[in-house]
Amino acid sequence: MTMGASEIAYRLGQVAWAVCRHYLSNGHQEGRYWRVGDARNTAGQSMFVRLADDLRGQRAGKWQDAATGEHGDLLDIIRETCGLTTFVEVLAEGRRFLSMPPPAPDLSLPGTSTGISRVQGSPEAARRLVAASQPIAGTLAETYLLGRGIRLSGDTSMLRFHPRCYYGGKDGTSRKSWPALIAASANDNGEITGAHRTYLDPDGWHPIRLGKAPVASPKKSIGEIYGHGIRIGRVEDVMAVGEGLETVASLRTVLPGMPVIATLSASHLAALTLPLTLQRLYIVRDNDAAGYAATERLAARADDLGIRPIVLPPQLDDLNTDLRLLGVEQLRRQLLSHIVTHDAYRSLR
Repeated sequence: MTMGASEIAYRLGQVAWAVCRHYLSNGHQEGRYWRVGDARNTAGQSMFVRLADDLRGQRAGKWQDAATGEHGDLLDIIRETCGLTTFVEVLAEGRRFLSMPPPAPDLSLPGTSTGISRVQGSPEAARRLVAASQPIAGTLAETYLLGRGIRLSGDTSMLRFHPRCYYGGKDGTSRKSWPALIAASANDNGEITGAHRTYLDPDGWHPIRLGKAPVASPKKSIGEIYGHGIRIGRVEDVMAVGEGLETVASLRTVLPGMPVIATLSASHLAALTLPLTLQRLYIVRDNDAAGYAATERLAARADDLGIRPIVLPPQLDDLNTDLRLLGVEQLRRQLLSHIVTHDAYRSLR
């Protein structure tokens, strides 16, 4: 029997890593996602393809472009990358790919025996990495944050430091490990589901690289990040959410009483699971196309749930740039001009 469209799409999803490596060769694996510029295989980071089914029923092979809002399955990727004009041609190419022998696994990742690294990408691996790390006080991770103007008070237990974190990049560097800031991503119950690594320059702060290691991908994630986030502060009825850790940590620096969550990308921002107790959601927007689109989608979701969304725009490209270039007092005044009076009082405590 000839496979129909839904069966082909499903089978392609079961080998999503191989499909991405073949048709989206300008991208790379990051945790349980394949990151690339767009569905036409442009180099970049704004589009992600899910490489494995998750516990919430999200299917492998589904993709979304955070810059444009486009989404689809692997048949769409085949159509775009191959320049096919009819659905018959797309299905034929899908069948042809499925008839090919599977590619050899990427053995550059420790413990990898299949296309998707169960060890590298699992929540369990993320929890082990966090457990193997140490508090940031007095470490290079604290130096990195201070260099970016970030000074956090209160509970920072979700931020850790690993002096020799495995990198495994393919960018020509012979070095296999680097010091790293480890940020634990957690769900609403506080359970760690993933971890984000910011690889750091062992020589310390550099004004061009802003303290990050001289590698092609200084930021990587493992585990289940989608829908979750890096949490600083206890969320009750109000919180602020943004893409980058440095962005929300900048807000927390000037408003130390405001609970914050970093989702790590624009696409993840729009998909954040919102707490049931929430009444007001402050959305920290980045000044780019992906940031605007993700903010609009998250604000619409919050509004549908009866949560009041309030956008916090930066003056420059993001709040960390504002903090570094404009200073603490100006950033604080800028944010307070958008925040509800009662929330402003609490956020300053």
